[in-house]
Formats: sequence, structure tokens, C-alpha cells
Amino acid sequence: MTVYSVPTEPTPHRDRRSTPAPGDSLPLRTARGAKVAPRIAIFARAWLALLFVTLLAACATRPPATALPRETTHALSASANTPLRAALAADVAAHPGQSGFRLLANGTDALQTRIALARAATQTLDMQYYIANEDTTGKLLLGAALYAADRGVRVRMLVDDLNFRDIDSLMAALDTHPLIEIRVFNPYGSAQGSMFARTTNLLTKLDQFTRRMHNKAMIVDNQAAIVGGRNLGDEYFNASPTLEFSDLDVLAAGPVAAEVSASFDDYWNSSVSYPLSALNKQKFDPHDLDTVRDALREHWRKNAEPYDAKPLNATPLAEQIARHELVLVWADCSFVPDSPEKIANAQTTQNAQVGDAMRSLIDQIRAARKSVLVFSPYFVPHDAGVEEVRKLTARGVRVAILTNSLAATDAVVVQSGYSPFRVPLLHAGAELYEFKPSQPVRGERRQRPGMMGSRSRSSLHAKAYVIDERTLVIGSLNLDPRSARLNTELALTIDSPALAHDVAGYFARATSLDISYRVTLTTPEERAQLAGTAAPNSPLIWTDEEDGVIRTYNLDPHAGFYRNVLTGLFLLLPVNDQL
Repeated sequence: MTVYSVPTEPTPHRDRRSTPAPGDSLPLRTARGAKVAPRIAIFARAWLALLFVTLLAACATRPPATALPRETTHALSASANTPLRAALAADVAAHPGQSGFRLLANGTDALQTRIALARAATQTLDMQYYIANEDTTGKLLLGAALYAADRGVRVRMLVDDLNFRDIDSLMAALDTHPLIEIRVFNPYGSAQGSMFARTTNLLTKLDQFTRRMHNKAMIVDNQAAIVGGRNLGDEYFNASPTLEFSDLDVLAAGPVAAEVSASFDDYWNSSVSYPLSALNKQKFDPHDLDTVRDALREHWRKNAEPYDAKPLNATPLAEQIARHELVLVWADCSFVPDSPEKIANAQTTQNAQVGDAMRSLIDQIRAARKSVLVFSPYFVPHDAGVEEVRKLTARGVRVAILTNSLAATDAVVVQSGYSPFRVPLLHAGAELYEFKPSQPVRGERRQRPGMMGSRSRSSLHAKAYVIDERTLVIGSLNLDPRSARLNTELALTIDSPALAHDVAGYFARATSLDISYRVTLTTPEERAQLAGTAAPNSPLIWTDEEDGVIRTYNLDPHAGFYRNVLTGLFLLLPVNDQL
């Protein structure tokens, strides 16, 4: 049965507590799980039939965004005189054709650098995100954008519609600022005033709904950009009390920023990027913006220090770069984004073509000679992916993959696309690791140097690939069919042994047994231990370490009954064309 992935990043605010696996006296501990009963399968098929009948309902479509009153705008000229350009000039001249990079491996650095960039802007600030929440850190970043606009900086913000629910609050008020414009990509419900109306659009426009802008980028003065896995929200910046994503971004400065800007312009001026003002029918009084400004200032005073939002230090970012206080690694690179036409002129799901970003990643992986290290929180390889792994390992290439465990993932349905391929991947020679839902405490949040969190609820979110410890590919891409064919994505390839070595070090730490489970095939001895017991006859073993004790499981550890049943249920649903 061929299974595809689903939208890979549902809004991650629900506190999902997994049920611990009960221990027993066997050397192999059995995690709790169950098979889906036949009556559940019958119910699922009946429910699905009703859903597909609903999908046949007609629904009016809105005109293309190009038919609406909106201005076509473009990035600032790369040769424009700005403090950032002046600060970078000497290094750009010393490294012809190269760009400068700095890894942002923890939430504190990622938040501070974004705010420092916004403060460094003198002419333009562009932001493109799949998720942009109006939570604690979201308001800190939106406040930084508002302050930039008040200084005369043009601010453009493009947000995908799937998780955009704030048309009647903060962002809508900011959109009334003369130098701030917010657009919504591929809207299916922003113009509607109720959750019922949005849900109706979901059910009647499923093919449109399922195609999302997954890109994440922030660009300042066409000189510096941040790209990577992080959206805008507390869970991406170590600020959520219930969920912490382990993620990875990179600050990119110099010539590559113009390429990121050009991609942003393509999306901004696309026929499916709608001005928020055209979708939101509310009227705002000019005093409303003053009220928002005062509220954001008060929010900054209360939260900037507790949430580590103060920019790197009091020195402006341009001065830090000029003085080499902010260390950048200069290297050759290639930036490959998908075109917005992947959605704007989309074919049917069955005929959708693999996007440019995924093709560039696959080319890099196929060229590997020694090793491929994969961070992919949502991983659905299919038979074709298994065969690619087999070809690599046959040439002596080490292939090691880190993804989320069933207990850690924030998208349980993705496991139904991933789990059938674990055994084939291991037979093909891959090393397989699954991120655990809780991580060991390693000091206070401000002191944490790397990607691994210290809160009780953790999930992998980084999308990064290290080839031969010489090349790093980082961006918004997961190794799944959704990133390949349905979402728009971006991929930044950096040819830097130094950066690749650093990320390989993160991988080694992340795949240690106190951070992740090692998944292996059962040995004859382990199968003999399980024989004649009530434990499921699983072909897989999960191994981890806790408090210095090595533990083994023969079913997805600590996932609980609910998640195991849901995974089995999703395996039964014949919705492959849309997942």
C-alpha cells in the first residue's frame, strides 16, 4: 500500500501527553499498543465516503490577486547604499562570489538575530513564513517590524493561509500602517468570519487547500537573510511551556541575499498572494494603530528580558559585522527555491511534478561518496526513497536518518506514511534514529549551546542534510512527497566543510541514546526472547538510554494507545492523492 504524507506542520499549540509504556520483567520491554478493530475500519470507510460526497459540492472561487487593487513591488537594489552593505563590503571583496554564513542552532540565537536584523534595516524588511503566531515571541518580532516601519523602513510580510487566523487582531491593525503591507498566500478561508466557513472551504476545495507555501525567510535591505526550518512562534524559540522544537536556521549575508529577495518578490507578486486588506472587511480607526503600538511597547518592556529577546548586544548589527565581532563563514553556495507557480498553476495532485528545491537536494544526495546525514522530522520515503538508500549503501555510503518518533511527532498522521518503510530502510542498509519526546536537562535555557532542548515536551523540526561532511543543505524541505510535489519549498546548499562539520556534530549528539531511539531489526536472540510471550511479534527493536540504563522496546516507545490506534486508522484511509 502506497501512503503519502500530510501537511507537515499543523499549528503546534496543543499539549499532547503520551502514555508511558509499562515495564515488565522481560529484558525486552513492551510498549503499549493495539491493532485497529474491524469495526473501526468500517467506521473509517463510512466516514470517508461521506467526506468525498461533501467534496463534490461546488464552491465559488475568488478572482486572481492580480485583478485586485495592489501594487507590484520589488526588493531594494543590491547596490543601494545601506549600513549593512557598507559593513559587508570588505568581506565580499575578499571572497569573490561567496557569501557569509552563521548557524543559528538554538532558539535564543534565532530570536535575537531576527530582532537584530529588523533593527539593522534602514530601507526594506521582508518576511515570508508558513506560520506566524501572535504569541509572546511573535509579538516581539512584530513589534520590531513596526518600529522599523516607524523609522521609514518598508515592511512586507507574506504568510501562508493554512495557519493564519489573525485577520481581526494585531496583524490586521499593523496592515493599516502606510509602510507595512501583509499578504496572504493561497487563501481558502481568511475572508470568512467563522471556523465553520473555513472548514466548509477546506472540505469543498481540498485540492487547493492542500497546496501550501512552506517557505521560511527573512530578508533585510537585500543584504542579509535568515532561512531554515523555523516559523514564527514560541515553540521555535525555546519560549513555549508545553512544546519545544529542535530546529536549525542560518544567517546568510552578501550576494545570496539578493537571490532570496528575488524569490520573495516572485511570491509577493504572485497571482495567489492576496492583500490582507482585500480579505479582511473590518474598518480600523487611525487610533487603533496607536493602541497597538502602545501595547507592543508594553509587551517588549515586560517580555524582552525574560524571553532572551534582546539583540545580540547593544552594538548595531552592521558594526558587529564590520568589526568581525559577528563571525561569518564565507563559502560558495547555491540557493534553489520552488516557483510560486508550483501552486498557482498546479496540475492535479496525481500529476504534480517534483519541485526545483527537492530536485536540487536529491542531486546532492545522489552525488555523495562517503556519508549522508538526514534531519527530516516528517519523513516518508516510499519505495523510491528506499531504493535510493540501497544504491547509496551499495557504494559504501553511510546513510543515517533522524526523524521523529511516534511519541515525539506533532503530526501523528505522518507516521502512517513513514512506519511501513522502517523495515525496508534497515534492510537497505540505513541507520535509523527517532527523536524522543523528552530530553535530558542540560542547564538553563539561556546557556544551552546547541539544538537539543531541555523542556519536557520536545519534537524535532530541523530540516538539514550533510553530505560527505563537506556540503550542508538547509531550508524548509522534508524528505516526503508533500515537500516534493505539493508545498513550495526552498533549499540553500552551502559548500563549507566547517559548517558541515558543525551540523554533523549536532547530528551525532542528536542521535545519542539519551536524545533519540536507535531503531534496528530484531536479532534471532531477541525474537526467541519474545516467542511465547504476550508481546507483539515486531520485526523492530527500539533502544535508548535513561539514567545510564540501556532499555529496549518492541513497539513504538511511550506513544500510548491513542497514537498507535490513530496511526493504524490513518493507514486505512484511501486518501493517497491528497496526503
